[in-house]
Amino acid sequence: MMKRVVKYGIVVLFVMLGMASNSCIDDEPYSNDVYGNFDALWKIIDEHYCFFEYKDVDWQAVGQEYRAKLHKGMSSTELFDVCADMLKELKDGHTNLVSGWDVSRYWIWEQYPVNYDERIIDQNYLAFDYKKTCGVKYGVLTNNYGYMHYGDFSVGIGEGNLDAIMSVLASCDGLIIDVRNNGGGLLTNVEPLVGRFITQTIYAGSISHKTGPGHNEFSKPYNYYIEPTTASRVKYSKPVVVLANRGSFSATNNFVSIMKSLPQVRVVGDVTGGGCGMPFTSEMPNGWSVRYSASAIADSEGHLTEFGVEPDFKVDMNEEDMLKGKDTILEKAFEVLDEMVENNKTK
Repeated sequence: MMKRVVKYGIVVLFVMLGMASNSCIDDEPYSNDVYGNFDALWKIIDEHYCFFEYKDVDWQAVGQEYRAKLHKGMSSTELFDVCADMLKELKDGHTNLVSGWDVSRYWIWEQYPVNYDERIIDQNYLAFDYKKTCGVKYGVLTNNYGYMHYGDFSVGIGEGNLDAIMSVLASCDGLIIDVRNNGGGLLTNVEPLVGRFITQTIYAGSISHKTGPGHNEFSKPYNYYIEPTTASRVKYSKPVVVLANRGSFSATNNFVSIMKSLPQVRVVGDVTGGGCGMPFTSEMPNGWSVRYSASAIADSEGHLTEFGVEPDFKVDMNEEDMLKGKDTILEKAFEVLDEMVENNKTK
């Protein structure tokens, strides 16, 4: 029997259609005042947010706590601050309240070491001798390891651009893909890059969306797969190390999770920033919008990575190394690649 391969784009479309059919909050009217706007926001999250059980959040108690902070004479700014603080209880970088003057945020990477210094890489490893296309900086290092830094999954890499990159790096003994400080972007931009490192279709994970107002009312998981790039395209089959930090969030978190599942790939650095919920947006009576995680993406083993993907080798930047112009995480990647390349020779 032929296996039906459901790709990223199709799954995303299915999920968005399912979310749209269950996104209406007009079951009861809310007044455009302090209490009406707060209650509308609370209900939007209550009915559509997807990680309550996973994060063990008592949303009823949270709502009661923050509603008690309201009073009729409070300003819009004061209301915004109360609502924003309530949303932060979800500890979710995909959940934001948007007004005309501010965007609330919960960015976990602000609490951790940065673990990335672009200047050190450019000056001391690439010697300012690198190529750049579609947001990817790449070049060959003196140890004959390829290096590419992809800084934004909002910027797609065309297949022709990937051919150009891979052609330059094809002769390298190993490859380093640096996605530190890549805050994410489009999930569909993950697929073509992963496709350069696989020779057969892989099961990448599953996505499920809310089907009703209950905290545990979800659709059946939609499995999705990633196919290898076509035979005419340039692939890379040698050892690969992915560098990640807490700034590797959302689509980047997903990319790291998928790459980590491949046998020829290791992940070095810090735990990623997480963010495995597909965001959706609703509007409050006063015109503010709220973005929130509405669909949960699980990895190939069925695990949620909302709180991040663990690296194979946990390494933080060393301050002494940095003063010497060395990237501790990149240096560890060299060690890992050395061992992987040597092991390949003995097979």
